[in-house]
Amino acid sequence: MILANKHVLVTGGTGSLGKTVVHRMLTGELGLPKKITIMSRDEAKQHQMRADNRNMALSTGDDSYRRFDEVINFQIGNVRDYDSMCRAVQGVDIVINAAALKQVPSCESFPHEAVLTNVEGAHNLVRAIRDTRTPVEQVVGISTDKACKPINVMGMTKAIMERIFVEGNTQCGDTRFNLVRYGNVIASRGSVVPLFLDQIKNNGPVTITMKEMTRFLLSLDQAVDVVFEALQQGRMGETFVPKVEAARMVDLAETLIDGRDIKILYTGIRPGEKLHEIMVSEEERWRTVERGNYYVIQPMLEELIPILPDKPCLEGEYSSEHVTLTHDGIRNLLSAILEPSQKLRIAA
Repeated sequence: MILANKHVLVTGGTGSLGKTVVHRMLTGELGLPKKITIMSRDEAKQHQMRADNRNMALSTGDDSYRRFDEVINFQIGNVRDYDSMCRAVQGVDIVINAAALKQVPSCESFPHEAVLTNVEGAHNLVRAIRDTRTPVEQVVGISTDKACKPINVMGMTKAIMERIFVEGNTQCGDTRFNLVRYGNVIASRGSVVPLFLDQIKNNGPVTITMKEMTRFLLSLDQAVDVVFEALQQGRMGETFVPKVEAARMVDLAETLIDGRDIKILYTGIRPGEKLHEIMVSEEERWRTVERGNYYVIQPMLEELIPILPDKPCLEGEYSSEHVTLTHDGIRNLLSAILEPSQKLRIAA
């Protein structure tokens, strides 16, 4: 059990993914950590996370919530600050780097801010492990499909983050750096489904940039599954990509509208936005191998490249353009993920 009696640091641990990662770790499915440090900038979110878990412990009696106060340690800090990262990694065995600026429009408006968090933050983590000689066993960095053939600032900074972490394998002794790359997480903070639900609640219109637009869709638990797969199976410099469903955004909107008299308004593609997202590019497929429910991209650095198979496992790019979900499939996916108060009539 890879997490048993380990000290785990989760940067950005008060975000949607961070909170789900922490809860899943507290269930002990990979072994119960002796300590989980949640590092973030916002004391209010840390306080709210603590209060929410205490309320869940009282209302459910679930051991994973009751363990929270025994295992969790909060730390105010910022990945942008090198000294802060040096303090954070002390005594840590495993790092999950979920700290990020990830909203495409915000990163377009404030590109240097995205660089400071997504690029400098990653570099500070590598430097802190290297310079303090802290024997961290493994780092898992959270990336995005937008890092593949990036056209927006968020994707560009995440692509550089990927390279920094891959290089970290050559800089930090025995520390293993891995990455996970995935698409839109349904119902996460700032994602499209909560926006659509809010627009429907207010009788529309539901806004979509382009009718042809497609996206990969997965749940928060599926996102955590990718992180856990990397923790268990990752070799130096590997990037894990899940095999997940893809859908047209108009089909997603129509499924949520569910026959109501609510209009869809097409607003035009936004700066930095793609019609289709790619998780494995044409160039990357030649160094990608298949492992069960995942594609695993091998590192580019010569000192890390393993022996690759003669024939790639993908015939082309792994793109959301290849839609796999119908309205019924979307309905089933949403019914399994959304809270009862969010489902409206989609399961009817």
